[in-house]
Amino acid sequence: MNSRIPTFAAFLTLALVMPALAQAGGTIPAGVKISVVTDQSVSSKTAKAGETVTGSVAHDVTVDGKVVIPKGAPVKLTVSSVQASGRLSTPAKLYLRLRTVTVGGKTYTIATSSAGRTLGGKGKRDAGFIGGGAAGGAVIGALAGGGKGAAIGAAAGAGAGTAGAAATGKKDIEYPAETRLAFTTRAAVTIN
Repeated sequence: MNSRIPTFAAFLTLALVMPALAQAGGTIPAGVKISVVTDQSVSSKTAKAGETVTGSVAHDVTVDGKVVIPKGAPVKLTVSSVQASGRLSTPAKLYLRLRTVTVGGKTYTIATSSAGRTLGGKGKRDAGFIGGGAAGGAVIGALAGGGKGAAIGAAAGAGAGTAGAAATGKKDIEYPAETRLAFTTRAAVTIN
């Protein structure tokens, strides 16, 4: 019975050491996808380029079956490109880039693609508001006062259409906390 104790102790030691060895690190090549969840919200209306946003790794990052970056590892993101929405023709945009990841108490700089979006241009929609207002004003002006009334009505309608486009067109991008973003590594990085 005493001979079983050293065997059991060796088995227990191996069972405790194996998970640590599985997360010992390695080299992540270029082209590997890293999914991240943000810890805080960020908006195109208030964010500044270079601003830091915190988060964590959403899924284990594995290379050749070995976990190199474990799920939950803290990350820092940087606002790489931002533009608040303009009233008529400036669409909002907000892009983030993964900057660092912390594994086993060590922080590693990582080069990745940007993740984010740009809202679609509003030019056609705004032109529709403005043109529709001008056409409507011209019709009303022509009925009320003939040719001169049509010109005045068109100008007034275009002004009203422009005001309508400006009032309805300002939309910013917001990523609330818990937003999931995917980044792709651009260069290899070794995690020890």
